[in-house]
Amino acid sequence: MKEFIITKNDAAQRLDKFITKAVPRLPLSLMQKYIRTKRIKVNNKRAEKDYRVMEGDTVQLYINDEFFKAQYEDENAFIKLKTVLDIVYEDENIILINKPKGMLCHGDDKESFNTLANHIKSYLYHKNEYNPQNENSFVPSLCNRIDRNTQGIVIAAKNAASLRIMNEKIKNREIDKYYICISHGYFKEKSGVLKGYITKDSIKKEIKVYKNKVSGALSIITGYKVLKEKNNLSLVEVKLETGRTHQIRAHFSAVGHPLLGDGKYGTNAVNKQYALKSQALCSYKVKFNFKTESDILSYLNGKVFEIELPEIFKSF
Repeated sequence: MKEFIITKNDAAQRLDKFITKAVPRLPLSLMQKYIRTKRIKVNNKRAEKDYRVMEGDTVQLYINDEFFKAQYEDENAFIKLKTVLDIVYEDENIILINKPKGMLCHGDDKESFNTLANHIKSYLYHKNEYNPQNENSFVPSLCNRIDRNTQGIVIAAKNAASLRIMNEKIKNREIDKYYICISHGYFKEKSGVLKGYITKDSIKKEIKVYKNKVSGALSIITGYKVLKEKNNLSLVEVKLETGRTHQIRAHFSAVGHPLLGDGKYGTNAVNKQYALKSQALCSYKVKFNFKTESDILSYLNGKVFEIELPEIFKSF
């Protein structure tokens, strides 16, 4: 038998969600069975899977020890990372990082170690602000992410309460995210809002944009303003209203203005002229524009954070 005492970072989760994070080796079907048969209890009493655990609760698990072994031998390998982060802003609840081009936000099938998520965990570990041995289910987590070859601001939460609030604010579009990019051609309308629908091909890892809704498609809204034009290129500020995978890159390509340097959605003949191997795109500014209750993060409302533009944009 093993017990977990619910901490502040664990509180308010459904019981089944907590167990999924705290005991990742336990299959979902077995977990549900063990809750029904009272092999998993809360405060020595039967609890439903949707029970919201509270700080101070004790969760008892009468299950085999094999499920409590480390999921991966190197699950805490992030501690070994030599971390140098470009910190835009930091307080006791959140941290804003200027992610460098070439770094993944989260791991994939090719790279799982040198990621921004791991660098943040390492940074906080060595600051004595995070220790996995002291947590049952929480890890410092990214609230948003950007493409590997896109530089710019990424928000991370240091505690569970901040993560919940940030995720809700992003879902409700209460955080304004601004990008700067260079695209092919001159826009007929120098500012406006592009609307469309996208579908995602998980195998090819790319998306398609449609003017009209098709089965399984999600809506996309992309606001833009042309800042400067020259050499048949446009310097454009983009405000995302929705935040879909590859949204800016695919949406601009679909309207005839692919990003300079974009090998997936762009024009390689033009990209070669400028010797660019990745998209000219940067997430350079965020504004916290809270319209609803924001609890411990209320002090952020109205604040704007901006990074210095990479040289390619300054020299446009």
